[in-house]
Amino acid sequence: MTRPLTFAIPKGRILDEALPLLAKAGIEPEAEFHDKKSRALRFATNRPDVSIIRVRAFDVATFVAHGAAQIGIVGSDVVEEFNYSELYAPVDLDIGHCRLSVAEPVDAADEDQAAMSHVRVATKYPHLTRRYYEKRGLQAECVKLNGAMELAPSLGLSRRIVDLVSSGATLKANGLIETDIIMQISARLIVNRAAYKMRSAELSPLVEAFRAAVGVKDAA
Repeated sequence: MTRPLTFAIPKGRILDEALPLLAKAGIEPEAEFHDKKSRALRFATNRPDVSIIRVRAFDVATFVAHGAAQIGIVGSDVVEEFNYSELYAPVDLDIGHCRLSVAEPVDAADEDQAAMSHVRVATKYPHLTRRYYEKRGLQAECVKLNGAMELAPSLGLSRRIVDLVSSGATLKANGLIETDIIMQISARLIVNRAAYKMRSAELSPLVEAFRAAVGVKDAA
């Protein structure tokens, strides 16, 4: 008997927007999924052939890339940061919109970057950050943080940060301004490439169901 498909769902900002799309695609988690007191990480759904795991956004890509989950939802920032060859991202879900940006203290915004060859940046996106600065002829020393990025400049850890920005209110509250946008972000449906070939009879209809739910074609 074929094991149920495992669908990886991210905790955090995308989850609330993803649930209505799951429902439109015919997948509804069991009641315990919505119980905030539950410590469970794996849940049944209304479909016996699909179970859900709820993990950190960065881990969604890893679970799917390595085949522990066959399908998932994650931001395009995570897809680009990890750049796993095993991931196929066929659908832009048009949710979870924000941007990955460079920010720095207000009094540092006028520094002459042309005179610099090296920058120190606090971020949880070291690969995207290095790539961004390499294109500008600068070497980026990335200080890996998983949160509270906005504190780094005021505490002398780095002059710049690269982080997700939505309204910009958190930056403003910490004396920072957005100086450049690295990429616009939205959530993507991702599929393990090997599973997509081996279990196409199960995964292809799911992909098509999400395409129908959002009314868009393949992700760019």
